[in-house]
Amino acid sequence: MADFSRLARFDPATPSEARIYDYLLGGKDNFAADRELARAVLDIAPELPLMCREGRRCVERVVTFLAMTGITQFIDLGCGLPTPRRNVHDFARKIVPDARVAYVDIDPMVIVHGRALLEDGGPTAMVKADAREPDLVLDDPRLRQTIDLDRPVAVLMMSLLTSVQDDDIAARIPAHFRKAVVPGSFIAITHAVSDVRPNVTARLMALLGGPDQERDNGQLRTRAEVERYFEGMDMVRPGLVYLPEWRPAPGIQRSRPESVWAVCGVGRRT
Repeated sequence: MADFSRLARFDPATPSEARIYDYLLGGKDNFAADRELARAVLDIAPELPLMCREGRRCVERVVTFLAMTGITQFIDLGCGLPTPRRNVHDFARKIVPDARVAYVDIDPMVIVHGRALLEDGGPTAMVKADAREPDLVLDDPRLRQTIDLDRPVAVLMMSLLTSVQDDDIAARIPAHFRKAVVPGSFIAITHAVSDVRPNVTARLMALLGGPDQERDNGQLRTRAEVERYFEGMDMVRPGLVYLPEWRPAPGIQRSRPESVWAVCGVGRRT
């Protein structure tokens, strides 16, 4: 099994994906190294803050839809830093007041912040684990105390697989969770794709790291590659589409795909 332990150490001098995301959303839970890399990224793709905002809106729509179908349990893999009133449990409990949520992340700063802010607010857990080791995630005592795996659950992989550079490992994650959850469960995936602006995305990947560099900063894939993650599941309409096109609220003007080059899909295990 691969050794991911080096990724679990807290180091403010090393950029963190969760803290860069926080910076792009206008947050304050980030350090100089995060801001430096974020600014370099913005020089290449200034639309990234818009993509982050659209991503949060899409999470809200996905969670709301799932709660309305009767899902009361959620596992949020690679959850990132909590945000005021914009978290999975906030969205779910508007529909299901007693919804149970297990947040999973490998970043120590995420876990510390999450446990300070979230765990006293109802049936919510912060689980320090690596999504690339699904058995360890599912066997974690905090998760088991919060989530009943004998009942349907929604497993959220919102931008998670974009962060996994190895294609085989990325493919194994949804496949493993699909087999582990009971029928009637859902898997939701958002993923940045390389189809729309290939020149921009290639420059981003060159900046963020590649196979010959120490950092594992992920991999962009094509829409067709992302679609394969849903093999063995029934796709929820409208299928795999760009973020603003996944069940948008009526009357809301949608952003163009060239500004939001990420897709969303939800699959149901039958």
